[in-house]
Amino acid sequence: MFDVALRRLVDPAIIRMAGWVAHTPLSANMVTISGAGLALGAAFSVTQSNFTAALVFILLNRIVDGLDGAVARINGPTAFGGYLDTICDYIFYLSIPIAFGLTSAINQIPALLLVASFTLTAVSFLAFAAIAARQTSGDSAHGPKAFIYSTGLMEGAETIAFFILFCLFPSFFPTLAIIFAALCLLTVVQRCVLATKSFR
Repeated sequence: MFDVALRRLVDPAIIRMAGWVAHTPLSANMVTISGAGLALGAAFSVTQSNFTAALVFILLNRIVDGLDGAVARINGPTAFGGYLDTICDYIFYLSIPIAFGLTSAINQIPALLLVASFTLTAVSFLAFAAIAARQTSGDSAHGPKAFIYSTGLMEGAETIAFFILFCLFPSFFPTLAIIFAALCLLTVVQRCVLATKSFR
């Protein structure tokens, strides 16, 4: 929901960083994979109840997630790069709630519900992108992307906000996770409504 506005704030700094990285031996795919490593570092920190370290890893992951695309646009994007970026994004999205689920028995059901809602959200997002790719030129508001984005209530910015709240208030994870899962399901409904209008 806030991704487009957030891009306007962070893109100038990301583009400057990308200009530097593009002149090093680091490829966009290497940056993407390093982001997945940061995600797993965050998840491991959660399992150790080191929520400060987890928060740092999460924030670094999000910086790297924006950086890889900017580097790719300078050096030349590839279809595999877009595919790899999606896989690594979902390593991030799924590893954090799973890690919280492992820390406490009371977290397990909320974590399971959140992972299930992420799965439905991902299906609604990727299925829309696959079908829309044959019918439209895409959503330029989200910038150049490997595939077409369907705007929804819960997007990247909202996900990061909840992950930050998980780390700041870990004892409230069950409540926050259930709220987050419910909002994800609303996003699925929203995309279904959009699909009925777009794919007639």
